[in-house]
Amino acid sequence: MIKGSIVALVTPMNADGEIDYGALDGLLDWHVKSGTAAIVAVGTTGESATLDVHEHLSLIQHCVKYLGGRIPVIAGTGANSTREAVELTRGAASAGVDACLLVTPYYNRPSQRGLYAHFRAVAEAVAVPQILYNVPSRTAVDLSNDTTSRLASLDNIVGIKDATGDVGRGKELLAMVPDTFAVYSGDDGTAAQYMLAGAVGNISVTANVVPDRVAALCAAALAGDAETVKRIDQELEGINTALFVEANPMPVKYALAKMGRMENGIRLPLTLPEGDSAERIDAALKSLGL
Repeated sequence: MIKGSIVALVTPMNADGEIDYGALDGLLDWHVKSGTAAIVAVGTTGESATLDVHEHLSLIQHCVKYLGGRIPVIAGTGANSTREAVELTRGAASAGVDACLLVTPYYNRPSQRGLYAHFRAVAEAVAVPQILYNVPSRTAVDLSNDTTSRLASLDNIVGIKDATGDVGRGKELLAMVPDTFAVYSGDDGTAAQYMLAGAVGNISVTANVVPDRVAALCAAALAGDAETVKRIDQELEGINTALFVEANPMPVKYALAKMGRMENGIRLPLTLPEGDSAERIDAALKSLGL
């Protein structure tokens, strides 16, 4: 079971929108040195929605090869077509990833019966460990705790990224699934509370910007050190908010470009923040000495 700070990694791009593999390697090295427990490649933060299938799988292969086992790689392979999700998951498994992260099928809004059948079909088609991903604010569909509990009984469905931001609901989920099923927070603002309640890590956007501090927060939470958790969580409150002044990953890519970690490349229809949004991100970075 992977525990701790897991970064939902951005996909660095040049100003023309092409993937910048040199900047990507720099980010991967930085995360290894900063104590990040694992990376998620080509999730929502990695702009999976704007990459074609070839780019998607090439990026996953690159991350696996470059990291060489230094930290685990989790590949985002979800789709709103079950056939496409199977194709991406097979490709990621062939690349040698440690696990795959599968978002609930977006836009077409399946029922709970359809969600169960979707995830079961992918799990039965590909033997790689699979982590469910529930983010109703983006997908317009909500994977219920009951459906999650049913899916947790399948051998290679090993966890869930819960990005609902509802810690009370998360506590109910923790009581419903076995201890061997990994529950991760997917919401930086409530991750500290969720981990103190029993979640085993945070799949984080903020870790892109301050990987060492998010790693320290997760380590303290897993150790039950509530005082340290509170202190770090308060330090991160401003950046956690600033990175969502516009839809992810627009603010975090702006922040990393300002920090000199990558160029200011992003693909349409996404654009980098300007005006008040940019000023809020700038202020949050300055407050952290970045």
